[in-house]
Amino acid sequence: MKLNELKDNEGATKNRKRVGRGIGSGKGKTCGLGHKGQKARSGGAKLGFEGGQMPLYRQLPKHGFKNPFAKTFAVVNLDTIQKAVDAGKLDASSITVETLLASNVISKKLDGIRLLARGAITSKVEITVNSASKSAVAAVEKAGGKVNFVK
Repeated sequence: MKLNELKDNEGATKNRKRVGRGIGSGKGKTCGLGHKGQKARSGGAKLGFEGGQMPLYRQLPKHGFKNPFAKTFAVVNLDTIQKAVDAGKLDASSITVETLLASNVISKKLDGIRLLARGAITSKVEITVNSASKSAVAAVEKAGGKVNFVK
């Protein structure tokens, strides 16, 4: 097959309907839009306008609340850190935000790093994070490590 042999599948394209070209075309004079009225004019109807009926978006209840001051943390789990230490990506003696970013354990810093307790950790690690769950801190300290917090 060559580039000059390429063509659309049968029925994939249609010619546009030429309107306003005489009564015999079937789409002459008013071009299929009927007589006068909002739908015959350019611009059509306002989006969401339902002819005076209460629009659906106003019938449905408002819900939820988005806290503009909420912090979004990048989450790191204990098993992820253990895998990275075993693979030699992280130095267990000092794990910081910068080392986690450099070793691709996390992709973005966001508003900080939060340590969570999924999985187990066996290495003695010293990790500096913004936030951590109580169970994660307990697991690190049980393995002989330490969790430091950045303000």
